[in-house]
Amino acid sequence: MQIVSRALLIFLGAALVSVGLEIFLVPNHIIDGGVVGISIISQHLTGLPLGLFLTVINLPFLYIGYKQIGKTFALSTLYGVIVMSVGTALLHPVAPITIDPLLAAVFGGIILGIGVGMVIRTGGSLDGTEIVAILLNKRSPFSVGEIVLFFNLFILGSAGFVFGWDRAMYSLIAYYIAFKMIDLTIEGFNESKSVWIISDEYRTLGDAILNRLGRGVTYLSGEGAYTGDDKQVIFCVVTRLEEAKLKSIVEELDPSAFLAIGNIHDVRGGRFKKKDIH
Repeated sequence: MQIVSRALLIFLGAALVSVGLEIFLVPNHIIDGGVVGISIISQHLTGLPLGLFLTVINLPFLYIGYKQIGKTFALSTLYGVIVMSVGTALLHPVAPITIDPLLAAVFGGIILGIGVGMVIRTGGSLDGTEIVAILLNKRSPFSVGEIVLFFNLFILGSAGFVFGWDRAMYSLIAYYIAFKMIDLTIEGFNESKSVWIISDEYRTLGDAILNRLGRGVTYLSGEGAYTGDDKQVIFCVVTRLEEAKLKSIVEELDPSAFLAIGNIHDVRGGRFKKKDIH
């Protein structure tokens, strides 16, 4: 059942990418980063089908992914790339919804980002440049994100010579929107936050978080490195929407408390389920 669910999500994600490409971006000469961008430019210069380039250019990256990440990732990626390639071929004769480049960049970026995010969240990928970036990261002082950004700036810049500089700028808009939608799709609207609180009023704060937010807390024992005093640390996980209320609780009960909040991309197991608020 899990395999069927994963296959369905990858299918839907890759199909959305096909729609974003053939109904919005490609007809308006707007590209995305990575293999997709290279494929769109190659298709324009040669006249060959877009799906052919999407498959062929991704094949070496699939092999690298199989060696470096694993069989499941490689098979999921191969399946997604095939669905995306076939989808672009089927949708190519369909007329674009809009010929306004700004609308195409915005809505094409949204649809493309949601589709790519669904595939990544399911354990696959539709673009091999990140795999290369991970390998180069081990041999260079640059982070994976910096390497990917360099690749994509080069690819998006190339669009200026092929399609014109106005289309290159629209491509930057589409890329940025797609990038944000990928993050939103992977993390979800209810992004979780990890919370660390150091306070002498830890019991009072813990009870308030439990009763007024409905979130469980864990007390951890610590030691101050400067003073050597024993410290009690409160750890809990809240949603983004609960962050402001938690801050107000801490400010109300112990304004001098140390409070640190960070993003969490995934929460599983334990007792993260929200309790009733009294």
